[in-house]
This record gives sequence, C-alpha cells and structure tokens, in this order.
Amino acid sequence: MNAPAASIDLAPALVVLPGPRAAVADAAGAQPLRPPDARDLFERGPVLLAHAAMTARRLGLHAPPRGPGLFDAMELFAFVRPARFCAPSAAGLAQALGLPEPKGAPAQAAALREACRVLLAELAAAPEPSREEALATAETLARGGWAWGPATIGALRSAPVGNMFRTSGLDVWTRLVEWEAEAPPGEAGSRPIEAADAAERLKALLAQAGLAEARPAQATFAAEAAFAFQPREREGEPRMMLAEAGTGVGKTLGYLAPASLWAEANGPAVWVSTYTRALQRQIERESQAIFPDPKVRAKKAVVRKGRENYLCLLNFQDATNAAQLGNGDLVGMGLAARWARVTRDGDMTGGDFPAWLPTLFHVAPAAQASAANLVDRRGECIHAGCAHYRTCFVEKAIRGSRRADIVIANHALVLTQAAFDGARAARGSKADNETSQLKRIVFDEGHHLFDAADSAFSAALSGAEAAELRRWIRGPEGRGRRGRGLEARLLDVLGGEEDGKQVLLDATRAAAALPGEGWSGRIAPPNGEVNPSGPIESFLVAVIDQLRARATSSDVGMECAARPALDLVRSTAREAAAAIAKIEAPMLALVRHLEDVLDAEAATLGPSERARIEGALRGLDKRARMTLPAWRSMLRAIDEDSEDDPDFVDWFEATFLYGRVVDAACRRHWVDPTEPLTNAVIAPAHGVLVTSATLADPALDDPFALAEMRTGAARLPDRPKTLKLASPFDYANQAKALVVTDVSRDDARQVAAAMRELFLAAGGGGLGLFTAIRRLKAVHERIAAPLADKGLALYAQHVDPLEVGALVDIFRAEQDACLLGTDAVRDGVDVPGRSLRLLVFDRVPWPRPDILHKARRARFGGKGYDDAVARGRIAQAFGRLIRRADDQGCFVMLDAQAPTRLFSALPEGVEIQRVSLVEAIEAVEAFLGPPQQS
Repeated sequence: MNAPAASIDLAPALVVLPGPRAAVADAAGAQPLRPPDARDLFERGPVLLAHAAMTARRLGLHAPPRGPGLFDAMELFAFVRPARFCAPSAAGLAQALGLPEPKGAPAQAAALREACRVLLAELAAAPEPSREEALATAETLARGGWAWGPATIGALRSAPVGNMFRTSGLDVWTRLVEWEAEAPPGEAGSRPIEAADAAERLKALLAQAGLAEARPAQATFAAEAAFAFQPREREGEPRMMLAEAGTGVGKTLGYLAPASLWAEANGPAVWVSTYTRALQRQIERESQAIFPDPKVRAKKAVVRKGRENYLCLLNFQDATNAAQLGNGDLVGMGLAARWARVTRDGDMTGGDFPAWLPTLFHVAPAAQASAANLVDRRGECIHAGCAHYRTCFVEKAIRGSRRADIVIANHALVLTQAAFDGARAARGSKADNETSQLKRIVFDEGHHLFDAADSAFSAALSGAEAAELRRWIRGPEGRGRRGRGLEARLLDVLGGEEDGKQVLLDATRAAAALPGEGWSGRIAPPNGEVNPSGPIESFLVAVIDQLRARATSSDVGMECAARPALDLVRSTAREAAAAIAKIEAPMLALVRHLEDVLDAEAATLGPSERARIEGALRGLDKRARMTLPAWRSMLRAIDEDSEDDPDFVDWFEATFLYGRVVDAACRRHWVDPTEPLTNAVIAPAHGVLVTSATLADPALDDPFALAEMRTGAARLPDRPKTLKLASPFDYANQAKALVVTDVSRDDARQVAAAMRELFLAAGGGGLGLFTAIRRLKAVHERIAAPLADKGLALYAQHVDPLEVGALVDIFRAEQDACLLGTDAVRDGVDVPGRSLRLLVFDRVPWPRPDILHKARRARFGGKGYDDAVARGRIAQAFGRLIRRADDQGCFVMLDAQAPTRLFSALPEGVEIQRVSLVEAIEAVEAFLGPPQQS
C-alpha cells in the first residue's frame, strides 16, 4: 500500500538555516546552495519547505501567499497527523517521525524530503479518522488550490474508498460527540489522607509508570504533602503548606499521590493550578501513572482553561462558510477542521493545536485559522442558544471538571473565577458550580502566585478595554465583521418582556459613548492632530497629555502617577464617569430583570433556556458589577484629586508600537494582592499546597518569610507547614556558574561579542536571556550571521515569526541550536539534555522600578525586596539548565556589577566564579566539550 505514495514525484526540498545557509535535496541527493540560488528556487518553485514564512525571512523575502509551487511539509503533517506534536522545522519533522536528527542544511533538506515520503505513505495506509472523511477534506482543499491536494488525494485513493461523504469534510461540528448531562457530584468529603498511605500510593504510581522506586526526597514530599489533605478544624483556616522541592525531586507525582487518594475517598476533585501552559500538559502526561487507560484519563484528569482558549464551533462554522465563499483562508480552515475532528479537548492555546499553522504563509490576520479568530475571546457566547451547545468544547471541559478526580487548571482561571464568584456570593448570588469545588488546591509554580493575583484582582480603563466593552454590548459595527451584540444574544430570551427590552435598548444606546472603530487613530494619530469622539476618548487624550508632560519614555511606553491630575484630566474624568454610569444603570437593571425571570419562571423554564440566561447573567454581572464600578471608582478618585489609598496604586500608562503611542490606560492595582487572594481563594479552601523549585529564600533569616507574604499564608491565623527538599542532582560536578567581570553590560557590541563566543565555545545549545527586548534585538542582529557561519542556528523571540512555544520546540529538537528570549522563555523552558547546556544572562534581572514596584518595595522591605525578586529570577533561570541526572550546564552572567548575595539562591554545591571573558570562554569549552561517543 506504500507504493503509490512513495512513487509520487516530490519537488526538490529546500532548507534555509540562519545565516543564511541553504541546501537542496532532490532525487540525485543533497547539496549546499548559495543564498541567491536558494532565493531563485524559492520564488520559482516548485519546492518543498518546512515553514515557508520562516524560510522567506531568512532569505530576506516577505512571507509568501500559498501557491501551487510551494509545498510546505508542515501543512502535510497537520493534515496527516492532526493534533499530534511537531516542532515546525525540518529537524522537528524528523524527530516527530522517528527519523535520525539531521545536522546541517544538506542533511535537513534530505530529511525533509524523506519526511514527506513517510507522511504520504502513512496517509495511504491509515488515514485519520477515516479514509472517506480525509478524502472529502483533501478534495475540498484541492479545489481551493492547495499544493498538496493532488498528492494527498492520490495517497488516499491508493486503497478502496467509499463514497459516504456528501459534504466538504469541513463541517466537523456535525460529527463531534455530544456531552451528556449528569447529576451534580455533591459536596466533597473530609476523610483524611494518612502520610503512610500517600507514600504507598507513590510507590504504586512509580511502578505503574515503569520507574524505579521513589527517591528519598520524593517519598518524603508525598508523605508530608498529605498534610494539605487533612480536614480543616475551623472556617477560614485551611490546612496550608509551602513546599520547596528542588529540580529532580519529582514533586508532580509527589503531590498527585495524596491528591489522587483524597479524590477517590472524598471527591469531586483536587484542583492543580499552574502558571504556564507547558506545565499543565506535563502534569496531564504524568497523570498517566494514575490513569494508564487514555479513555479513563480523559475523564479523570481534565485540563481546564478559560473559555478564550477553546475553539468556538460557531465562530469556526462562520469562518469556514465564509472561506468556502472565497472570503477567508480555505486551506487553513480545512487543516483546522482536521485538528478539530480528533483533538483531545479543543484547546487552541498550548493544547494540541499547532500554533505555527496560521504562520506558515502570508494570510490576512482577520482570515487566519488561528486562536485569535476562532475562540470566544470577546465573551459573546450565547450558551444554550447556540446550535453547537451540545458539542461545545468549553461545555465539555466545564462538565468534565465537575466529575474529574484531578482538574489541571492555571492560576489565571482559578483566581479570576474565584474573584468573580466571591463577588457574587457576597451579594447572595449563587457561585459557579465549578469553582465552588475549590476545596483542595495545589498551586504548582507557586512562586508566580503573587503575580497571578496581581493580574486577577486589578482594573484597567484603556482604549482597547473600553472599545471591547462597546463591541460586547453593541456588536460589530464595521462591515464584514463577525460577532453578536447583547441585542442579538438576549432579545429572544426576553420574549414579550417590554421592560427588559427597554433597558437592553438603553444599554445599547449608552454604549455609544465608548470608543468605537478607529479609536486609536483619533486619540494618538501619527500626525498629532487628535480628534476624540466621546467622553472616554477625550479622557484618554488628556491622559496622554499628562504622560507627555510628566513621564519618561521606555522601550514599551510611558507611565506617571495619576495624581495630582491636570485640570483637563480631572474634567474629562468627570465626564467619562458620568457616561459610564449611564451604561452601568441599564445593565444592572437588565441583570435584575433576568434574575427575576429565573425566579418567576422557575417552574416552566427548560434546562436550555435556564442555561442560556445563567450564561448571559455571568457576562452581565462581571461587567455591570465589577468592571464598570471599578472604572467609575478610579475616575472619581482622579476627579476629586483625593489622597492616595494606601492599599492601592493608581497610575497612567501609554503603550507604544513601532515607537509611537497606540493606547493609553488608567490602572489600579493592589499594593498587596494577597489580601483579595486570601479572601477569595485561600481562606475558603480546606487545604492548600503551594509548591515550587524556588519558593524559599536562603538569604533570609526565615527562608519562607517572603513566600508566606507572597502567597497569602501570612494572613492566616496560624503559620503554614513548610518543607524544603534539596535537588538530588550533583550540582558541584554537573554545573558551573560564572560572572564575567570585563564586559560592559551597557555596550551592545561587547555583550553581543561575549554571547557569540560563549555560544561557539559550547558548540551551541545556548540560551541567552535578556531583560529588555531592545537589547535582545541588537544582539541578535550582530551574532546571527557569525554563528551561522560556524554552523549554529540562532532563533529569537520577538524576531522570528513564531510564538515562543514553537521557538522552544525547535530549540529542543535541534541539539546545537541557540535561542534568545526574555521572561517568557526563562519561565517556560523545559529542555533536558544537551539542547540546553549554556545559559547566559545579559545582566542582573532586577525588577523594573516602575510605579507599582516602588510602592511594593516600600511596603515589603526596600532594597531587600529587590534582592529577593532578583534572586528568585536567577534561581528560576538556573533551574532550566539541569533537568536530569546526566545533564551538564554552564550559567554565565555578563554583569560585573552582579552582587554575590544574589547567588545565594543557587543550589548547594554551585560556587560563583568571577572571571574574565577569555577565562569564561575557556571554562565553558572545557566543561561542556563535545558529547561522549557511545
């Protein structure tokens, strides 16, 4: 069956690595190619590629549109293996298909050609989910001009195929499994989990996973973590534990052992919350030890995110229909349809959707088959009123979490949901069934809990936020825009209720005062001639005037204190507050009206009508009782020029894009966000475990003092239980830490030269971390070509046309590649092995001394607080280096001013050496050297 696919005459394969270094492979073999010849082949075609846009960028060309001569192997992979992981490069393809890692451009070109042959043979042999369905989709895409159309159709027709499909194959919503309603799970029990039982469960999990017996530290962690699963004794006083477990301890299975026992005994769920998407998926994979059967695991260990992460089938149907009429990206929608048919849970951001798919070719942003267009980011869901309600991925995830044993969520979802439900409960409204389960919580990556709370419990009135609210209320007002306003979502629900229809009309009219289409060009036009429309835009123009008068510009924008305010700011704030009040009043009336409907018609409302009204109420409640009052409160404080509230920080901020202002905002944050965190999440829980590899600070007399303050534990009547377990790794022999003393951190040329030579000394596998995007770009510009000349590929966040997760995937797949990044890379990289063997900081990662940080520094300990934040960031970065017992790595700081006290957070056995650049290069080369040949 492989023969027909293998006999397809493939176009020559072109690979272009940074530098650029190019190679081509055809039937005669692989050979290097000069960049001019590579450009000619790229533009002339036909040619096989792996990520056309990235290839074009390296050749100095613009990303191309799809064409009959451009065969992107990543699209073929997405068609043949939907919802399967692959790093978007030739090396990534080889790795995903089990081929040897190709090193160098010629080897990668040959591997790319071979990968396409393998994929077509696989499609011919075993197409997913059926041959008929795959063929229907392939034929639709072929009619749309897809380059791979004839080849995929040929592969699929190499075996007998039925004719059961009468549709395009893109209407996947008709073939998805519906969720089924189930009885409520009831309240969780309080049966305690004994330490010895947790340790025994860990042994069983390790045996199930085929691993060796528990490491002593891991067994200790599991036994001690059982504390958080004991019954609490008093309301508002959870069993709280702070546990630092160094890299390699195995804390995930360590806490899953008692968590799984508790869920089995008490139910309905333990919530495990992470900061990064990558860790969510990692925990789900590790839960295989508890639930080895994939079907059982899909029900028992559920990944949960906010609804803005999941494919909205109604949006997808709209976009697909438009694409088939020529108003969109038909090929992109077809490949997304292939994914939607087999995805685990419909998660488009960090799940099994290939985030690189919309970036392969030049497609207008509004037409892309991307999360930006296909999820419900705007809160426009009509819930039970949607034709796809019974197959909705969000509804499946919500219902799945209600009956799961382990819910793997993220800090943002847990905290924002808890804040909202806490506010509803305070008014006597019913809390959400899902977050009312937050009785036992594990916060992994607990060092980020403070920052997550800061985001969840803050408020911002900006042009973008206000325009988004207008769109939510009034619907899309531009031509050709998809979406549904309040009237479209609620008019039929209100039926003959004239009072309800009137307040709905009043809210819609009042929302016209919010910024509309083109608002940014009116408040901050390039020519400086502002032309605000409405009171909110006028206020933002005045805010920008105050910023220009008092702020200092940075790379990303400007900021200044909100008070004392300019007279113009105060007067426009007054008018803006009045306009917001006129929106808030009818929206509150609408909320009360819908609540009355639920009450008065309780006996006659069907389940779908009730679900639809409750869904609408959540969106209205959030905006009418949280967002709008917060905006009015900020504006009133500015108008009255009142004294600063010691619990809050208010400031003005302008956002830059390409060096000019594009938005302005008035922001309000808690100085200490653990106050609302404790009230909304920690105190109502029965047991809370906060864990991380970098939770304690050994530089403090009490290593957990800062962690207690930053997690809310310090606000509880009793101190939490604490545990500190060191990593089992031999850091003294596995790692080196160097501070370079003769490089000027403020001279981009010196920093670039140092990073270049260090990367070369390590033979690749280098990660460069920066505290500013501007410096990252300056270094990348200087070192990309020299590294390429030596055979090392360099990738960079904010430079390459890929999101950070895809860049990390490529970095992981290519053992000798190098990567430049900022905070998101520092916090989200999990790259064991030689792919990451050198980490270079351009300077000490001090916290940025903005208005908010200054207020917190004054509250939490002055310079000592700055030190603690920097120590935590350094420790987190160092933790990226050594991920397993056979790793080796060098940590280098290119900042001679780095105080020795900041390195006390590094693992025991790691000694900081202050050396010259030459000595550092020699040390890195000697320590890392080439890998031992087996």
